[in-house]
Amino acid sequence: MSGGSRVLVVGAGYIAGQVGRRLAALGHHPVLSSRHRPDTPGTRGLDWLPADVLDHDSLDRLLATARPDAVVTVHGPSDITWCEANPEAADAAHHGGARRIAALLEGRRALMISTDNVFPGDRPSYGESDPTAPANAYGRAKLAAEQALLATGDALALRVSLVYGWDTAGLRPNFFTTCALRLAAGQPVSVPDDHWNTPVLADDVAAWTAALLTSDVTGVLHLGGPTRLSRLDWARHIARAQGADPALARPAPRDDTAYACRPRNACLHSERAATIPELAGLDPVDVREASTRLIAAGEEQPP
Repeated sequence: MSGGSRVLVVGAGYIAGQVGRRLAALGHHPVLSSRHRPDTPGTRGLDWLPADVLDHDSLDRLLATARPDAVVTVHGPSDITWCEANPEAADAAHHGGARRIAALLEGRRALMISTDNVFPGDRPSYGESDPTAPANAYGRAKLAAEQALLATGDALALRVSLVYGWDTAGLRPNFFTTCALRLAAGQPVSVPDDHWNTPVLADDVAAWTAALLTSDVTGVLHLGGPTRLSRLDWARHIARAQGADPALARPAPRDDTAYACRPRNACLHSERAATIPELAGLDPVDVREASTRLIAAGEEQPP
């Protein structure tokens, strides 16, 4: 893929918007796609086309209209608790959608943004060579989707750890946004002290995605932040960065929260990234540093 390429982004949520904006800033021509036209600050100004990943004919029309040089997939429901309660629907969207997209690629390069939930969570962190054993229905659906796209030959599954950034306009604001808003308002949050992540800033996901699309890297690659911490530790850091009482972040066992179906250790590290020239200078930022910076900047949204 060269500069000025047309890139179809299958999805129109928070991460898709961040990827689209990064691609546009680099001179590419991104087109987002989803069932309903998005209306959030992060997607405004980006081209959009209607599509339904459950409908092969809809995707066929999408590819014919968009005429992409490359495809990024960020489709399907990301509510892990919902997916656990609706495993067949989750598989239909993630796996079924990926199968349909794969059938239409016709040699185009594809990059799928995947998840740390493909692992069971019994190790402190996971690299690309570690065996998968999905912790939940979401992880099973995403792993099957990876396999469908990787079978095309010129595809990369970029597994990301917990993604964060300001997302006040989304249907389900991410953990950082939810904690920052509640704690700033003096409201308590109950979060696990036994659930670990390596959070990664949305800007870093977008930067890696754009860089990797122009590479010949295939297979699986991990993107996690450089810091492993519990949700409770992170929430208390957010509180301190806002001048709020850290005690507002209250510990709760993972099994007693909405995180019960997540792997206890949802942490990633990469065994491959240091060998990829396109990623030079794109080291992911520390979560505490980025959280402090985001809070200092306020709830800024793209124009």
